[in-house]
Amino acid sequence: MSYPLHVAFIWHQHQPLYKSVAGNYRLPWVRLHGTKDYLDLVLLLERYQNLHQTVNLVPSLILQLEDYANGTAIDPYLALSLTEEKLLTRDQKQYIIQHFFDGNHHTLIDPHPRYSELYHQRQEKGFDWCLNNWQDHDYGDLLAWHNLAWIDPLFWGDHQIEAWLRKGRGFTLGDRQNIYFKQREIIKQIIPQHKKMQDSGQLEVTTTPYTHPILPLLADTNAGRVAVPNMNLPNRRFEWSEDIPRHLKKAKQIYRERFGRELRGLWPSEQAVSPSILPYITQENIKWICSDEAVLGWSLHKFFHRDEVGNLSEPELLYQPYRLDTAHGDLAIVFRDHRLSDLIGFTYSAMRPEQAASDLVGHLEAISSTLKHRQHNNSHELERPWLVTIALDGENCWEYYQRDGLPFLENLYQKLNHHHGIKLVTVSEYLDKYPPTAHIPSNQLHSGSWVDGSFTTWIGDPSKNKAWDLLTEARETLARHPEATEENNPTAWEALYAAEGSDWFWWFGEGHSSNQDKMFDQLFREHLAELYQALNEPVPPILQQCVDKHQEHRDHLPQSFIHPYIDGCGDEQDWDKAGRIELGGARGTMHQSSLVQRLYYGWDHINFYLRLDFKTGTEPGTELGNELHLVWFYPGIGSAVSPVPLANVPNEAPVNYLFRHHLGINLQSQSVWLQEAGPNRSWQPRHTRAEVALKQCLEIAVPWADLHVQPDAPLRLVGLLAHDGDFKNFIPEKGLVNLQAP
Repeated sequence: MSYPLHVAFIWHQHQPLYKSVAGNYRLPWVRLHGTKDYLDLVLLLERYQNLHQTVNLVPSLILQLEDYANGTAIDPYLALSLTEEKLLTRDQKQYIIQHFFDGNHHTLIDPHPRYSELYHQRQEKGFDWCLNNWQDHDYGDLLAWHNLAWIDPLFWGDHQIEAWLRKGRGFTLGDRQNIYFKQREIIKQIIPQHKKMQDSGQLEVTTTPYTHPILPLLADTNAGRVAVPNMNLPNRRFEWSEDIPRHLKKAKQIYRERFGRELRGLWPSEQAVSPSILPYITQENIKWICSDEAVLGWSLHKFFHRDEVGNLSEPELLYQPYRLDTAHGDLAIVFRDHRLSDLIGFTYSAMRPEQAASDLVGHLEAISSTLKHRQHNNSHELERPWLVTIALDGENCWEYYQRDGLPFLENLYQKLNHHHGIKLVTVSEYLDKYPPTAHIPSNQLHSGSWVDGSFTTWIGDPSKNKAWDLLTEARETLARHPEATEENNPTAWEALYAAEGSDWFWWFGEGHSSNQDKMFDQLFREHLAELYQALNEPVPPILQQCVDKHQEHRDHLPQSFIHPYIDGCGDEQDWDKAGRIELGGARGTMHQSSLVQRLYYGWDHINFYLRLDFKTGTEPGTELGNELHLVWFYPGIGSAVSPVPLANVPNEAPVNYLFRHHLGINLQSQSVWLQEAGPNRSWQPRHTRAEVALKQCLEIAVPWADLHVQPDAPLRLVGLLAHDGDFKNFIPEKGLVNLQAP
């Protein structure tokens, strides 16, 4: 019997709990994502009846969507949007100028001329100029466009929305009120549409523990040391596994009330799993969970090797469900293909929609082909029903796509709708037909998450650990009040559940940052303070102080994939998630490297990106030199290597290393050339598709394909400034830039 390649898409829809202790919403993202990302995803899918998918709706998101649908949620952005322009105070105007351009300007702002005009006024003329010169009508238009731009293009055919988009400027308070009513109209349809499609069999809806907590860390914060044995843990150990069934039961209840059936699948928050949490899940009669390929690799003690284009050498290990046995019954677990999920989440937005869709289908076809070739009889048909799981955030990535991802998804669905070799399924319908035959002993399941198979994103950093200590103290205080049950003191328990959510720990400390870090910090402490108040306990004074210092760090590592436009302008949004190294003066204030003040670096699955910011007035060809040479060093590489191809290179590390690849850039002509090390320490010319642009700064994109680097390979980079082939200096001053291919 032959089978198609089964593919399970799982879209994870989640927003933190933005509601304060007083019931006010601090941030607008549930409302804005509600009009842009949740309804359109399933409405578009409904057009392609052959395609089945799974959507995960977090309970705390569902409750917040319902508040907005009912008109009981008012966030600061909405309150300002519904304020008459002439009544705005100076402080409110400052807030509007600062925050009402939140969003990717390439996709959300620039396509709308009036919104783009206001944005570029702020960028080019400055914050103070806008505050001193903008008139009431400018604020009125900005308030309207911030709300309009977040309405998904799928709804632009609506006669009211179409009229607003055509109007462009001169928006009144009445217009903004009607835009808000349209937002509520869209949000009201989200849950009913998901239920309708689940009832029809095209969709499976799953959920997550109540407020999105990291279950393994609720059971025991020492779980962090499974993947990182030397992790610095909080001073106080958090061990409250009894909270796990509470989160699960509340999630099941919310699901059952909205969807009229029993829950089958669970997306563990952050795909974080451990042996200790499994019995609680099966006790709730949940049938399957999902996690990441890194967790599978750790569990099997297997490194998943991929070739240069990302194909697995042993695909059979990943592309099947596994059975976990617990005291309360068996549990199926599927593991997502991390690379394919990341391509959609981080990389395809930088490609043409049809090219990106073809690339993804091509990867799936390659998986099918590899599985066929590895069969014993070399059959041209799959002899087993393999399952590829693609699971990712279903909301944030679309902000970086053209038209919120609509052209990409349309291209993808059109290719898959009648593809004879690929079948899109929900996880449950696949498991009903093909129960797992592979087995992982429960005690062998690795304790980790989707981020590197560890918990370092949520624990181990000093600020994260401090937050855990505050949570532990609050939880112990609640335990000292046995009279405070969920029935007679729900306020205390709801405050605890909110504080146990993963999002606060995500933003604390190193690794992630946003322009709302202080608000996340405040919300976490407000939830803890509310717990004490509900128990008539004094609120610890430490909760009046920020958990994190929220200082801008000079040097930092990349926070996420980036996709900058290579135009030499150094767009702040393009590089805000990049790694950054401050340069100049490390080896003396007279050192030439002070002419280069800052180095940014990052990557996606297509390119490596580099940006150099120069001291004002610095010109190529003068003291800076007229050339930049990038050389890559690969630790442990067995291929040919060669020294830097420049004259007068000093015999000091790291410029005296032997390198594998060399990209030369003429800073005056902006021409580039690529070389690869050959025999006898020679350099051989190679074709390159690298892009270079120099205006306000120097921006460079180098395709990974030019470097022939395998996925996950470590590599190091150093830049050398030269003039007509004669060495002048190298950057960064502190050594090599550490990189890792995606």
